[in-house]
Amino acid sequence: MDKALFKQMAAEKIVLLDGATGTELHKRGIPKNTCPEQWVLEHPHVLKEIQGEYIKAGSDIIFACTFGVNRIKLKEFGLQDQVREMNRELVRISKEVAGTSCLVAGDLAPTGKFVEPFGDMKFDQLVDVYKEQVQGLLSGGVDLFVIETMIDLQETRAAVLAIKETCDLPVITSMTFDTSGKTLTASDPVTVLITLQSLGADAVGANCSTGPKDMLKVVELMLPYAKVPIMVKPNAGLPRLVDGNTVFDMGPEEFGKYAVDFVEKGVGLIGGCCGTTPLHIKSVRENLAGLKPAGRKFKPYQALTSTRKTVFFGDTYPVTVVGERINPTGKKQLSEELKNGKFTEVKRLAVEQVENGAEILDVNVGMPGIDEKKTMVKVVKLLSSVVESPLCLDSSSPDVLEAALRIYPGRALINSISAEKAKMQRMLPIARKYGAMFILLPLSDEGIPGQAQGRYEIIHNIISAAKAYGFETGDIVVDGLVMSVSSNQSTAEETLKVISYCTETIGCATILGLSNVSFGLPNRSYINSAFLAMGIGKGLSMAIANPSSEIIMAIKAACDVLTVRDKNSFAYISKYGEGNVVKPKIVEQKNLKTVDKIFQSVLEGDRENVVGLLQEALDEGTKPGGIIDGYLIPAITEVGNLYEEKKYFLPQLIQCAETMKTAFDYLAPFLAGERERSGKQIPVVVMATVKGDIHDIGKNIVALMLRNNGFTVHDLGKNVSAELIISKSKELKAQIIGLSALLTTTMVEMKTVVELARSEGLEVKIMIGGAVVNESYAEEIGADGYSKDAYNAVKLAKKLSCLK
Repeated sequence: MDKALFKQMAAEKIVLLDGATGTELHKRGIPKNTCPEQWVLEHPHVLKEIQGEYIKAGSDIIFACTFGVNRIKLKEFGLQDQVREMNRELVRISKEVAGTSCLVAGDLAPTGKFVEPFGDMKFDQLVDVYKEQVQGLLSGGVDLFVIETMIDLQETRAAVLAIKETCDLPVITSMTFDTSGKTLTASDPVTVLITLQSLGADAVGANCSTGPKDMLKVVELMLPYAKVPIMVKPNAGLPRLVDGNTVFDMGPEEFGKYAVDFVEKGVGLIGGCCGTTPLHIKSVRENLAGLKPAGRKFKPYQALTSTRKTVFFGDTYPVTVVGERINPTGKKQLSEELKNGKFTEVKRLAVEQVENGAEILDVNVGMPGIDEKKTMVKVVKLLSSVVESPLCLDSSSPDVLEAALRIYPGRALINSISAEKAKMQRMLPIARKYGAMFILLPLSDEGIPGQAQGRYEIIHNIISAAKAYGFETGDIVVDGLVMSVSSNQSTAEETLKVISYCTETIGCATILGLSNVSFGLPNRSYINSAFLAMGIGKGLSMAIANPSSEIIMAIKAACDVLTVRDKNSFAYISKYGEGNVVKPKIVEQKNLKTVDKIFQSVLEGDRENVVGLLQEALDEGTKPGGIIDGYLIPAITEVGNLYEEKKYFLPQLIQCAETMKTAFDYLAPFLAGERERSGKQIPVVVMATVKGDIHDIGKNIVALMLRNNGFTVHDLGKNVSAELIISKSKELKAQIIGLSALLTTTMVEMKTVVELARSEGLEVKIMIGGAVVNESYAEEIGADGYSKDAYNAVKLAKKLSCLK
C-alpha cells in the first residue's frame, strides 16, 4: 500500500484496527519469562487463531507480532542475530491469515533504551537498530508500518526515520499518555502530533496506558491541529489483580460505545490495546455501523516544538521573540568557551533568555578555529535538556544544519534558506525530511535586491520551489532582510514593505533580525525598538532580538496590546500592572498568614516579593530559624517533588531555587548573629554542584540545613570546576566539602574533586549527595561519606567535623 492509498482509505471509511495480542497470548498459555515472538514462531497456530478472530470481528488492519523483535530486546533472550529472520517469518504468519481480507502492519515498539540527548544511546545507533527490523519486516511483505506504545518522542523520531530511509510505505505512530496527558518523558499530545506529522507520519495517535475515557481527552487536544488521521487503541479500562491474574474492567459493550465518541470527535482509526479481545473489536464495528469519518476541523497554524513544548506564532498570537544571544560574534567569553569545548556560557545565555521572555532560541556557533558541525550538535543536545524552548538552528552550512536537525528532538526552525541555487537545492529536501520550518532569505546568487519589488520575486521563487517538496506556506517564515540605516536610511522602508506584502498578499509568517538596523549608530536600543514597533504595525510575526533589553520587551508587549494580539491585555497587565491583575492564586492567598505567603513565594519562584514578606514575618516576631525550618525548606522540598513528578520543569525549578536563595541570603545575617552571640565554634563548609551539572535544589536545601545547624556555608553554586572548589576550600580553610550531582554524566566530576584535593594534600572531609550517587560510589571515589537527604547530611557533617 502506498501513502496515497492509505490517505484515501482513511478519508473514505473508519479504519478498524485489531485488539490486544499479548493478553490474548497469555490466555492461551504462553509461558512466563520467554520470548513471546519466539514462542509464536514455535506455535504459529495460536497467533493465526487470534488474528483470524480479529479479522472476523471486522479488523481492516492487523499488527504483525513483531513488537519486541529488535536487536536490543532480543538480546535478552540471546536471539539478537535473528532479527531479520524472525521479523520475516512473523509477518508471513500474519499475511497468511490476512489473505486479501485485511492489511498487515509491521509493528515497531520501544527498545527499552533512552536515546540522546536524554539518554546514553546514540541516535544513529538506534536508527540502525530499527532499520534492521524494518528490513526484516519488508522481506516478509508488510503493507505498512505502525510504531506503537512509545514513551519517548526522540525514540519515535528514530523509528520514523528508519522507515523513511528504507522505504516509502505508510507509517502510523502512536504514543502512550498517562492520566495527566503526558508521555513518560513529558511530551504533551499537541507537541507529539505536530512533531511527528511534520516528520512524515501518515497517522498519529495514542494507545495503551489508559482506557477510552482518558484517551478521549488526549485526542481532543490533538484533533484541532491534525493534518493526518488520528488513531486510538485504548486499553479495556484499568487492570486489577484477580486470583493472581491481571484482568481489565471494561467489557466489550461498554468499550464499543466509546467508539462513537471517538468518531464524532474526528478519530479515523480505532482498535484496542491491553485487555481487549475480538469481542471488543466486534462491538466497536457494530457501534460504528453506518458512520463515516467526521470531517476534521483543521486549524491552520505555524508552530515549532521541542520535546516538551509547542510554540505557536502568527498574526493571532503575540509577537514571538527569538533570543539572539547564543552567537559568538562579539562575545569573548562565549567564543573562548566554544573553542575549549565548554558550554557554561551557552547554558547561562539560554536560561537567561527564556526567563526574560524568549520563546525560541537562535543557536549559532559559527566561528573560526572550531568544528562547527560537532559543536552545533553538542549545543543542540545540551539545550534540548536545559530548556523547553524550541530552537532556531542558525548556520550557513548545509552539513551543520542537517546534523543538528537529525539529533533535534522536535520541530526546529532553520535559519535560513535563500535563492542561492546550490544552497536551495541542498537545503529544501533536508528541511522537508526532518519536518522543519525555515526562514526564507530573499537574496539570490546575484545578491540582495535593494528594492522590495526585487525581493518579492525571490520570495515567490523560493516558495514555489519549496511547494514542489511538499511544503505549505505555513511552513515558511520570510525574513524582510534588515540592512543598517547608518549607510542607507531608505533600507528600513523597503524591509517594512516586504513584511507588509508577506502578511497581506502571501499570508505567511515574517521575521526580522532587529539589531542589524542600528549597526554603526549610538544608543542602538532606541532604533531597534522603534523599528520593532513599525514592523509589528505591518504584521510582523517574529523578531530575532535580545530579550534582556527592557525597552525591546516593553515595546513588544505594548504593541501586542495595540494590535489585539494580547487578548484583553492580560500579558501586559500581568507584567506591568503593579497588582492590578486579580489572578486566582492571588485571591486564594489574600487571607494567608505571612509565613504561608513566604512558602507560596518559593513555590511560585517569586523573588520580587519574598524579601518584603520575610521582613514582615520578622516584624511579626517569627524567628528566622522558624521561617527556614517551617516554610522555606518545606517549600523547596515541594518544588523538588513537583520537578520529579514532571509538573515543574527546568525554568520553574531554577526560579524557585533562586527565590529560596534570595530568602536565605536575607535571613543569613540574623542567623549568623545568633550563633556569634552563642560563642559556638563554627565549622566551614564549601558546597558546590559539580562541573557540567546545573541542578542545585538538593544542594541548596543541604546548605540551608547546615547553616541552621551551626555551620558557615560558602555555596559556590552550580557547574563549578574542581579547581575552583579546591582553591576556595584552601582560601576559606574549610573543614568539609559538600558535592552534589544529579546526572550520571556529571557524577564523575566528584572523583576529580576528590583526587585533586588528595593530590594537593588538602586536609578536608568530602561528602557527596545526589540522585545518581550512593554509599558505594562514595567509597569507590574515596569520599568520606554519602547522604541521601538534607537531614542526614547534617548528621554526617556533624560527625565529620566533630560538632556536637
